[in-house]
Amino acid sequence: MTCATYDRPVATEPLPTGPDPEAIIRTIRATWPETDVVESLRATFFSLDPEKHWPNFATIVTTDEHDEGAPSNLSRPGVFRLNIGVSRATFERLVGSMAAPDYSAFDRLLPHPVYAKQLWISILNPSDATFRDLVMPLLTEAQDRLAAARARHSVKES
Repeated sequence: MTCATYDRPVATEPLPTGPDPEAIIRTIRATWPETDVVESLRATFFSLDPEKHWPNFATIVTTDEHDEGAPSNLSRPGVFRLNIGVSRATFERLVGSMAAPDYSAFDRLLPHPVYAKQLWISILNPSDATFRDLVMPLLTEAQDRLAAARARHSVKES
């Protein structure tokens, strides 16, 4: 028998019924066919640059190995985090006032545990309703913002 000690209580709460990472990837590809999708280091990155694969407008991660202290507790079976880069106004409206967010909570918009200062938000295992009503508009904003920035940049180069 093996015993393990955890920094936080082990959640017994069931996962929300919602899209899994593969369904989210399919949705992003179908909605924005020009999206560059790269999988690396147990993460999926969504950009609009097929050469540099950067910057990203969203990511999906299934491991805490890149986060100091494993704040999202992604080692739980079936748990993943969707991260989205948003505008300052959106970030402030949705998560800007959160003082001590529970980064391991399911189906809640949260500041990103590492990249909040860069205006990234995150959500663990969104439910179907949350994905449809909250996440899709945020992904649209993120993709539109990146596309607009790329268009401005290409005009400057011309």
